[in-house]
Amino acid sequence: MNKAISRSIIMVCACLLFSACIKDTDFDQAEDIALTPVVELDLIYFNLNANQFYDSINSNPILTVSDTTEIKFLDDTTLQESLKRAEFYFKFTNSIPRSFQVDFQFLSEANDTTYVAGTSVAEGMPTAPVITEYIENVEGDDILRLTQANKVVVTVTIPSSNENLEGTLNLKSKTTYFLEY
Repeated sequence: MNKAISRSIIMVCACLLFSACIKDTDFDQAEDIALTPVVELDLIYFNLNANQFYDSINSNPILTVSDTTEIKFLDDTTLQESLKRAEFYFKFTNSIPRSFQVDFQFLSEANDTTYVAGTSVAEGMPTAPVITEYIENVEGDDILRLTQANKVVVTVTIPSSNENLEGTLNLKSKTTYFLEY
């Protein structure tokens, strides 16, 4: 009886083995696999008070304020080779009754300009802040220039200022990096 059961099991397994569905596997398709992560990072933020645009000691307007931020992660070789597109998002909240020109200058370690972007910020009021949003897309040949930067200089220019100017200019920004491995 054990031999009959063993033979039956072997026959069933053999039938299943020869009649099972087998799909051809194309191992060349492994080369077509691409990982496309999206990475979001905070970039720059500031809060400028209206009094920062006026020198009360010398009674002179200060029409330009600038600041430098290091962005060393862009100099990574793997990132440079994998970065396909970058999107910069800037959100300004302005309660100063003046418009502004804001420029972003990306610099290499040798202080050479690698990429430049800029936008205008709408005039606001201390009681009614105005939001200005700006998106800068970087792709193609500009990506290579962008990845050569290790710092960004933000320059804020106001057309005129006086000692009675009130309000604040706030910036929040983020960068979205689109990679492909």
